[in-house]
Amino acid sequence: MIKNDLFLRALKGETVNRPPVWMMRQAGRYLPEFMAIKEKYDFFTRCRTPELASEITVQPIRRYGMDAAILFSDILVIPQAMNIEVEMKSNFGPYLPNPVRTSADVDNVIVPDVTQALDYVFEAIKATKELLNDDIPLIGFAGSPWTILCYCVEGQGSKNFAKAKAFCFTNPVAAHLLLQKITDTTIAYLKEKVKAGVNAVQIFDSWGGMLSPSDYQEFSWQYINQIVEALKDDIPVIAFGKGCWFALSEMANSNASAIGVDWTVSPDVARKLTNNKITLQGNFDPSRLLSPPKDIKRMVKDMIDGFGKDKYIVNLGHGILPNIPLEHVEAFITSVKTYNV
Repeated sequence: MIKNDLFLRALKGETVNRPPVWMMRQAGRYLPEFMAIKEKYDFFTRCRTPELASEITVQPIRRYGMDAAILFSDILVIPQAMNIEVEMKSNFGPYLPNPVRTSADVDNVIVPDVTQALDYVFEAIKATKELLNDDIPLIGFAGSPWTILCYCVEGQGSKNFAKAKAFCFTNPVAAHLLLQKITDTTIAYLKEKVKAGVNAVQIFDSWGGMLSPSDYQEFSWQYINQIVEALKDDIPVIAFGKGCWFALSEMANSNASAIGVDWTVSPDVARKLTNNKITLQGNFDPSRLLSPPKDIKRMVKDMIDGFGKDKYIVNLGHGILPNIPLEHVEAFITSVKTYNV
């Protein structure tokens, strides 16, 4: 039994005294204890070493006491397992030296045996569960198939992912084949995460907002929904699409347990678009954590008042930035934990 099950109860839509709180990218680069590990080990060594990944996962919990932990890993372990080389370059980000650009390239992409190719992730989950000792739930995650395709085709990060979009629009048959391979791999991956012990999963569609509403349905949401349908009977699934407010209504009619929203949509509009029928998660602008702590506390209260304390999980609208002062994070977390209606 999870001792603090506030996060899981919110996912079920139960009445709570206050909403739960965690932060996307909470295990990472804003913490000095994380940076100390980063100085010793490169990025994928951290991901592939269960002792390191589990330690990094629990660091923010020790410091701030969030209501859920999220496993330290990366969305790009999926393409790595699919026979696509991925590097993490310092001061640059992800780099794929041999991007997928043709039908032949797609044919070379495999659907792996995830139990072998990604076993280190499942071992990290087991190690993390031991450290957490059932105090709080553990979240597993994966990137959406569209977001993974963006990196696979572009070969790196981008402001507009023009190459990825061009590939989809000029070679849709190959694009859909690649998306399906990613989807099949992701479903198998998340199911193994469930077996290893995670208590919920989140799908990150970081680049969904790059697509028009109709293209989003074709190249992103239908694949996310496949994942939701495959996992819905096993575990709560949170679907988060950055910049995807236009799809909130359809997302709310899926079997997802919660929908993540970013800061470009107000609480009342998000509730209206989802007909107040599903748990929402978000949506504090990460840059706003640079505001003075007293302002953070006021804005967090206003945000909770706007969404309502039930069917709501407090989070950022995207990942925490590396330059956020520690006391500002504390103000954010504390203001939720001390929230009174």
